[in-house]
Amino acid sequence: MSTVYLNGAYVPADEAVIPVLDRGFLFSDGIYEVTPAYRGHLFRFEAHRARLLRGRCELRLEGDTGDLEKMHVELLRRNGLDQAPVATVYLQITRGVAPRTHAFPKEPVPLTVYAFAKEYLRPSRERWEQGFTALTVPDRRWARVDIKTVSLLGNVLAAQAAVEGGADDAILVRDGVALEGAHSNMFAVLNGTLVTHPASNVILPGITREFILELAEELGIPSREAPIQVEELVTADEVFFTGTTTEVKPCVRINGEAVGSGVPGPVARRLFAAFLDRVEAHGFAGGVPL
Repeated sequence: MSTVYLNGAYVPADEAVIPVLDRGFLFSDGIYEVTPAYRGHLFRFEAHRARLLRGRCELRLEGDTGDLEKMHVELLRRNGLDQAPVATVYLQITRGVAPRTHAFPKEPVPLTVYAFAKEYLRPSRERWEQGFTALTVPDRRWARVDIKTVSLLGNVLAAQAAVEGGADDAILVRDGVALEGAHSNMFAVLNGTLVTHPASNVILPGITREFILELAEELGIPSREAPIQVEELVTADEVFFTGTTTEVKPCVRINGEAVGSGVPGPVARRLFAAFLDRVEAHGFAGGVPL
């Protein structure tokens, strides 16, 4: 039985209860964050915490949440994941429990803080070598995608469209621009340059996205942040997705058409190898910042 964290207590998952008047349930009035841990050591936790704090400020979620880093580590320990090769901690904060009305509660109420940990099972190397597939779908999300809110209906519908279309992921398209995946950021290699959409309100700037850009610079891979026209995907040398629960996943077919040579390309390979080296070192080094 897994142990979760709810409002200051560690409880069995099947005993955790959130009132039906919680604004997260009624309005999706909350934010979330997912932080990876390699052998029990949180990776880039400060970046994840900074994004969470930005989201709290944007939504004006005021209140005490306790020591979040300590809670993350304790959740991993209580669930036997402190030595797991890879695990993730999901954290959700909502505006709390109050009578249903669209405006904020007139009197402040405690935030609802919920978290759980689970092991991440990385695809086998054989599966990775096959590459992954995607479909392009219209982006129907709201105008503040940069805030990591729990309102993910647009992402859910996009992911379901991919499932029904026999693909592994969806690429969200708005005004002719390919933005990102249903739950990940997207990179393309265009004429030898690594390109990803600029950080703005129409994408969620990922922590892994930022890390991949850093690795590209270290490896001498030319990169830039620029909009990717959907028609450029047809002629791209490579396309791949990145994210906390994605790491680096090469996309070898889009809408049934091969990307590049139809197999994971050299840029994705170099970046994934560097990514694995770095996170493995992080885990074995006891979480020393890298």
